[in-house]
Amino acid sequence: MVADQWTGISEELRCEIGESNHKNWIAPLECLGISDGVVRFRAPSRFVGDWVKRTYHDQIFSRVQTLATDVSRMEFIVGEPTPRAASSASVPASSRVAPSDDLQGAPLDGKYNFDNFVVGKPNELAHAAARRVAEAGPVTFNPLFLYGGVGLGKTHLMHAIAWELHAKRPDLQVLYLSAEQFMYRFVQALRDREIMDFKNLFRSVDVLMVDDVQFIAGKDSTQEEFFHTFNALVDQNKQIVISADRAPGEIKDLEARISSRMQCGLVVDLHPTNYELRLGILHRKAAQFSQSYGSIKIEDGVFEFLAHRITTNVRVLEGALQRLFAFSSLIGQEVTLDMVQDCLSDMLRSSERRVTVEEIQRKVAEHFNIRLSDMLGPKRTRTIARPRQIAMYLSKEMTSRSLPEIGRRFGGRDHTTILHGVRKVVEMRAQDNQLNEDIELLRRLLES
Repeated sequence: MVADQWTGISEELRCEIGESNHKNWIAPLECLGISDGVVRFRAPSRFVGDWVKRTYHDQIFSRVQTLATDVSRMEFIVGEPTPRAASSASVPASSRVAPSDDLQGAPLDGKYNFDNFVVGKPNELAHAAARRVAEAGPVTFNPLFLYGGVGLGKTHLMHAIAWELHAKRPDLQVLYLSAEQFMYRFVQALRDREIMDFKNLFRSVDVLMVDDVQFIAGKDSTQEEFFHTFNALVDQNKQIVISADRAPGEIKDLEARISSRMQCGLVVDLHPTNYELRLGILHRKAAQFSQSYGSIKIEDGVFEFLAHRITTNVRVLEGALQRLFAFSSLIGQEVTLDMVQDCLSDMLRSSERRVTVEEIQRKVAEHFNIRLSDMLGPKRTRTIARPRQIAMYLSKEMTSRSLPEIGRRFGGRDHTTILHGVRKVVEMRAQDNQLNEDIELLRRLLES
């Protein structure tokens, strides 16, 4: 199999697994050819080779067999890829991570840097904390724990920290990887009886960043090793950055000692995006897409419409804009509101606002200036009981949750308690205009 044939297979995989996965795992491979029924690839590190073999073996192998039917297996050799001028020119230097040694973690995405991160009220604290860590000064909070829903910028900030540290302090050993990759390398070390090498490797880093740490919950052996690695690095005053989809204390099946250690540093919540932040992201992404698609004319009001309607997360918002640019470029027409309605009909339907009980609780607690823990706790004073009942009422009206489900989210209360609270608010709304106004304001805030 010659290089051109592998290039064709690589491009097919790009369409199948996505640009990011292709750039991280397939693009770094170099096909060395076929001999004795074995197709050989050169990978930049053992970790990358093992990951590709484990994750993409079938997709690669089936395509190779269509070109060479005598192939019976795949083999990966670790080493520096052969320099190729055309290939190097096609990938911006800022988008590549040079392979180093066994310390190599997950490749970093060149788009995820601080310059491309749009800052707004929901994420300004997380951005400021990430900036502080990226300065590589004395460790002031350890670990930095970032949490929030899908597509709110956790991974973007972690990549940005790594890029900044690589630029400012190339002498530092910075390791970024997902919790799944940490677990895989640990299991691999156990299997190959190289556990001491694993321990020494992870304890030698200056900055350890682990993404989506919730995935190690329930994996006892991995949690044990992660705990000891965590402690060893903290004792050496090395920086740790962790992300998850929820706060440490809310990760189910995560050992209490790990949860406790994670809360010793700075825990920062990336809140769901607001309208202003989504609008800023759309303008920033449009400027970036214009470099690829050329000048695309966009009708006034399109960005505002998208910022109002697509509120799920930034990735969906970016995908919607990408589709509009591609569609406009193909048919050679201006992006209008009518085009948006037609082109994004499926996304607009699926992005209808879905309010959660947790959002309602947080918003009501903020509005009435009480602590969320008090709303969920046993206190029955009027200043707490009234907002709690309003939150119960809005949960019943604005979500599809059943009364028992709502009760569980209100500190494990019985469904009859929820029903009593709902009926009480219905009665009070008929008599208290101020309460009625408060509830309507909260409803509008939750639906925006």
